[in-house]
Formats: sequence, C-alpha cells, structure tokens
Amino acid sequence: MKAWRVNELGEGRDVLKLEDVADPVAGDGQVLVRTLATPANFPDVLLCRGEYQIKPPLPFTPGVELCGEVVAVGAGVTRAAVGDRVVGTPVLPGGAFAEYAVLDQANVFPAPQALDDAEAAALSIGYQTAWFALHRRTQIVEGDYLLVHAAAGGVGSAAVQLGKAAGATVIGVVGGPEKAAYAKELGADLVIDRRSEDFVQAVKEFTGGHGADIVFDPVGGDAYAGSTKCIAFEGRIVVIGFAGGTIPQPALNHALIKNYSIVGLHWGLYQAKNPAVIDACHAELTRLADEGLLRPLIGERLALADVADGVGRLGDGTTVGRLVFQP
Repeated sequence: MKAWRVNELGEGRDVLKLEDVADPVAGDGQVLVRTLATPANFPDVLLCRGEYQIKPPLPFTPGVELCGEVVAVGAGVTRAAVGDRVVGTPVLPGGAFAEYAVLDQANVFPAPQALDDAEAAALSIGYQTAWFALHRRTQIVEGDYLLVHAAAGGVGSAAVQLGKAAGATVIGVVGGPEKAAYAKELGADLVIDRRSEDFVQAVKEFTGGHGADIVFDPVGGDAYAGSTKCIAFEGRIVVIGFAGGTIPQPALNHALIKNYSIVGLHWGLYQAKNPAVIDACHAELTRLADEGLLRPLIGERLALADVADGVGRLGDGTTVGRLVFQP
C-alpha cells in the first residue's frame, strides 16, 4: 500500500515521504480498515518534529484519526464487522496517512450516519477533546461565557460548536480575517482577531465586566497570560496544549487572589483510565450530529498525495478549518 512515513524527525513538509509499504494485518482484538478520510491534526505536526508526548519508533506513519471501512477483523473483535463504516484512532507507528490502517477495537466507533466521510473523520480527537474539556473538566452550563482560543483550529472549532450546543455564549479568538469568518460560520457569538484587537479588553466589554466563565486554551503563551486578566470569578481555564510554542508558568498566587481554577486535559488518558466514558462521549457526539447541532466544517478536502504540504501548512498556522485527506 501507499503510506506517508517519517524516517527522520523535522517539519512535516520536509520529512514526510510517500512510500510503498507492506499491507498491515489485524491482530487479536484489532480491526483493519481501508482509509476513507483522515484529517491533519496538530499532534501530527508534533509527531513529525518528535515533540509529541507519544514518540513512535522511526520510521512511522502519522495520522491520528480516520474514517474507514472495515475490511478485516482479528480474533475476539465484537465492536465492528467487515463492511462497517467506522471512525477512530489507529495504532502507531502505523497511522492514518496511508491507504490502510489497524485500530484496536476499543478505539473503533460507528461513524455517524449524518456525517460524510470527511466530516466523520474529524469527529474523534478534536470533538472528544473539546467535549471532555467542557463537560468533564470544567462542567459547562447554559449561560456561561466561553472563551475559545484558536477558534478556527481543529479542537477550537469543536469547542465553539459544543459550547453553543450547551447553551453558552461563545467568544472566539482567531488570527486573521479569513479565520474570523470561519469562526463566525461555526456559530461564535463574538469573534476577536487577535492581530488587530486586544482580546482581554474585548472580552471585558462584551461580558459587561463579568469575564469568561470558561477559557478553552490550546495555545498557551500570550493567550494564557491574557486569559488570566479576563477570567470571571470562579472561572475555569482548561489547558489543552501549547500550539503557540510557549508553556506558561502559572502564577498560583494570582489564581488564589482572583478565585479561578486551572485544569488540564489529556484526552488520551481516558483511553487507559476510563474508556467507558469515551463510549458515552461518542454516543453524545453522534446524537448532536444527528440533531444537526454538530457538524465539522471542512476547510479543504485534499488527496492523499497532499499530506506533506497540508501538515506543513498546519504547522505554519496558515490553514483555515479542518484539512482532510481522502485516498
């Protein structure tokens, strides 16, 4: 089969090479799928650089989520059958940027019928991350002010839609007018272009001085620092990642004085610690999709041959919406 592989670490556009490799085989408890669609995610950028928390041995194929058609199942598989359309996360080092991939059955879920292949492919990591951040770690309620950084990105766009579905007033922060238009299309009530506006002052004005009840931060750096200046009383800052490249050093005395919480989210831990909650999350996401309250907005639908360029542009921060590759 054709697969993109990383033989040495670096920027995706430089180190990803399309190669002919042996077809994978499903082992016990595993599912083999033909890849129908696979998005680019920021973890793919970090995997290529060797900066992700998971470091597969070289050479490896990135691609952390997909929508696929089951073509074979290993012994003991009960969650999928040949012919099923499924979504999930493949087993590294054999990621989704390939014509076929293997998934552990625990990470296989039925693809929502309301979504096409590209939309369904984008449902696993971004939407589950956002759902856990908002419903498990910060307990969003109707009427909350939700501030979403990188609102036009993968997890940010999911947080905007899930925040709206929960009845929150959503404020999206983006970089540039094209991303601002995308965040508005997602449903954000207020969109702030950080390149031309001070988001701290804009949040204070929009909320009448109340501030953000929840801050969804996959960026870190200046985004985090500014968020501490416009967080509400008893607000919650949920730390998703550090796409901005700088890991903040929180001033805990400030959190004490202003009475806000700083919580972290590592979505992958739920796979090991509490997988039943992931099943419940997927069921809820499917319900929201079926009711028309959730639909990943695909910015670009690309061919498998475009993976290196797409991952490179994602790392540069120049993409708008989800980039999905469809072999």
